[in-house]
Order: sequence, then C-alpha cells, then structure tokens
Amino acid sequence: MGRRTAALLVTATSVGALLFAPTTSAAAPVGPAEGTGTSEAAARIPLRDAIADLRVADEDRSGYDRAAFRHWVDADKDGCTTRAEVLLEEAVLPPEIGAKCALTGGRWYSYYEDAYVDGGAGLDIDHMVPLAEAWDSGASAWTPQLREQYANDLDQPRALVAVTAKYNRSKADQDPGTWLPPYEGARCTYLTDWVTVKTKYDLAVDTTELATLQKLGAQCPNVPITPGTR
Repeated sequence: MGRRTAALLVTATSVGALLFAPTTSAAAPVGPAEGTGTSEAAARIPLRDAIADLRVADEDRSGYDRAAFRHWVDADKDGCTTRAEVLLEEAVLPPEIGAKCALTGGRWYSYYEDAYVDGGAGLDIDHMVPLAEAWDSGASAWTPQLREQYANDLDQPRALVAVTAKYNRSKADQDPGTWLPPYEGARCTYLTDWVTVKTKYDLAVDTTELATLQKLGAQCPNVPITPGTR
C-alpha cells in the first residue's frame, strides 16, 4: 500500500465529522507528504496560513493548450509512465507488472466518492489542480520544462491522484469554488491537496476560489502541509 493511500484511508474516515463542525479543536491528521527531518519540519505551513498566503489574481485562459503540458512521460526510463507510477504507488492491492509496464489486477481506493476499484482500467490520474486551471493561475508564463515537471510531479504525493474516470471527468478543469468531491468525508483531504499544490507552484487563486478555500479551511483540521519546492 502506498503512503498516500494509507493516509487517505485514515483521513477520509476521520475528517467527515469535522467537515462542517463549528470548531477545529480535534487533532490534525498526518498528511502523506510530511517528513520528520528538521529541514522538512521547517517547511511545514499550517493549512489556514497557506490559504491566507495564496496570491489572488483574475484567471486568464488565453492561449491554453493541453499539449503545452507534456505529460505521462517516463522520466526515470524504467518503462513505466507517470500514469503507471501513480497507479503503482497508490494501489491498495498491487497489480501484476507485465511487459512495457502493463498492469493487470490490483485494487485502488478512489477517495472522491469513497469507493474501491478493482483493476486500473476504470481509473484516471487526476491532476489535483487541473492543467487548464494551472494555466489560468500562472503556468502560462512558465517554461515548457516546468510545465512538464508540473504535469508529471511524482515528488509531491498530493499532486496526482488515481480516481474513477467518472468523477475525474465530472471535475474536469473546475476549482473548489464550483466542484468538490461528492463524498463529504473527502473534502478536507481534497482542500489540503489543492492548497499544497497551489502553494508549491505559487499558483494564484481567484476571489471565488479563495472564499471557498477559506470557508472550508475554517471547518477542517489545520493540518501542516509540506509543499516542497519546484
């Protein structure tokens, strides 16, 4: 079981009752990206502080093209693309690995709707902050190399997540102001994932998005996030 999946199984069941609670006095769950070293501890940011630090700017989708983000590469040349690497990392029961990293069998937990999925065929790899949203929020000014890094980020466990195709496509390129996971117990995890990625890449938020993040953040555990560096 991957470290992200193990954390999701705990978090998804523990924060549901906290999501709409008036206070956040309960102990915060440990996120999958947090380490124990001194340097990583220094880089931790309480969730609500991270939300407050996000840049606010209007979105601009001018010139967006999904092809501007080269994705599903095999960065380490081991025969497995980014998609396969995420599936292997997040599997609850590991699949068999065949020629050219073909995966068969296996089981996954799709936290957006609190469901287990057998076999990887019905799963998409969701960019937590969608590529179009990233473009709107600052990625239009990035180099092609940084956009490729973003689209294949295996260093930040919250950046890419295996979920059912149904809900990945329901989400599409929406931000939390217009789309949240249907399973209410997943929403604090989703908020934390979203803010972590936006913080790591210094992506801006619009005013509606910010209002939603602030509202949810006030109702979720103030878990420390570790965005990492790009």
